[in-house]
Amino acid sequence: LNIDAGPDFRYQLLREKITRLDGVLVTHCHKDHIAGLDDVRSFNYLYKKAMPIYALPRDIEAIHREFSYAFAEVRYRGVPEFNTIPIGHEPFYINDVEIIPLPALHMKMEVLGFRIGDFSYLTDTNYVPGETLARMAGSKVVVMNALRKRPHPSHFCLEEAVKVLEFLHPEQAYITHISHLLGFHDEVEKELPGFIHLAYDRLQIDL
Repeated sequence: LNIDAGPDFRYQLLREKITRLDGVLVTHCHKDHIAGLDDVRSFNYLYKKAMPIYALPRDIEAIHREFSYAFAEVRYRGVPEFNTIPIGHEPFYINDVEIIPLPALHMKMEVLGFRIGDFSYLTDTNYVPGETLARMAGSKVVVMNALRKRPHPSHFCLEEAVKVLEFLHPEQAYITHISHLLGFHDEVEKELPGFIHLAYDRLQIDL
């Protein structure tokens, strides 16, 4: 499973030698989170079936607009094939894996994070409601966004993210969606509580 498909999606798949993909979970429809969906076409060709895309109904509408050529009545050969599956706040299963949506706000826009087993992932948010925090409780690993140190209208700043993570206090937490304004990796790491780390490209987490 993949959460989102950004502009570098194809490169990331090739770099990590991914040969199987059972579906894509979409947090929200902003371009930096869906621009790479076109590149599921390789899996369409490999497995001879459409790629399941799980998203809020609003985001499915955006995907239909953004990739209209994939949904046209008369389609060119080789265009990606999407099986768009609307989801909400209720848990659902992909194969035998339970997916628990984690609703949050990206300024005034609803976004979804996801909990899979002991792993919770939530990005592009500046507000996490109590019900969602309850769903995340007990996670061993939490990934949370923090754009920079100064407050931002639609993303957590570092201090805000740390407060949420200290409340949840998983065994390990990772900060993602980091801008260059946050500071140098090694310097910021020294400022963080021991269980919180800055994520980085190609980070692998044992679950």
